[in-house]
Amino acid sequence: MELNVDILTLFPEMFDIFNYSIIGRAIENKIIDINTHNIRDYSVNKHKKTDDYPYGGGQGMVMTVQPLVDAIEGVKKNNEGKVIFLGPRGKKFDQEMAKDLSKEKNLIFVCGHYEGIDERVYNYIDLEISLGDFVLTGGEMACIPIVDSIARLIPGVLKVAESYEDESFYNGVLEYPQYTRPECFRDDVVPEILLSGHHENIRKWRRKKSLILTKTRRPDMFKKISLSKEDKKLLMENK
Repeated sequence: MELNVDILTLFPEMFDIFNYSIIGRAIENKIIDINTHNIRDYSVNKHKKTDDYPYGGGQGMVMTVQPLVDAIEGVKKNNEGKVIFLGPRGKKFDQEMAKDLSKEKNLIFVCGHYEGIDERVYNYIDLEISLGDFVLTGGEMACIPIVDSIARLIPGVLKVAESYEDESFYNGVLEYPQYTRPECFRDDVVPEILLSGHHENIRKWRRKKSLILTKTRRPDMFKKISLSKEDKKLLMENK
């Protein structure tokens, strides 16, 4: 097993999505293992409650400390990986973080809900990640794409034809335009260079298009690129 993931959640059924497509195949092939744990199972409350009103007043409910901490400690008996909480205080998730986390053998994700978690739970968390500056219904909504982006970087998860190395963000640039059959659709034709069979010219065209797309669509990303002599030459050709 290359990667073992445990997910603490109030809604385990939401993660059935991992039983399909590329990730489902990786699970079948025992490359990765994804297990969910219902936080309610760890609650000592007779009604299995996991939330309560916040001290000091305020809107909404807060996830209580006992079931969360007991769930974390219970899972850590078999998983010594980092405990990751999906929350707004965390570092914003990106491809570099996905690469770093894909090198881990074990990971534990904690999905919050309601108005947040009891502050004391943070004593048991190693890393907090935010998907972005917007509000989601719960941590599950952030956990799914994060686990997916990490898992697809594990060796053997993707077939050669599905290689991630040319995908957007992997090398710091957006992916170049892609075309497939038919060659002509409503007078809109595939660029001639892609039909030439000249691999070096195709490579340069794709790199040039990636740079141009990144510069125009994501200037924030473009500023971080260390341009090679070839990159600068390709961009000059566009002027």
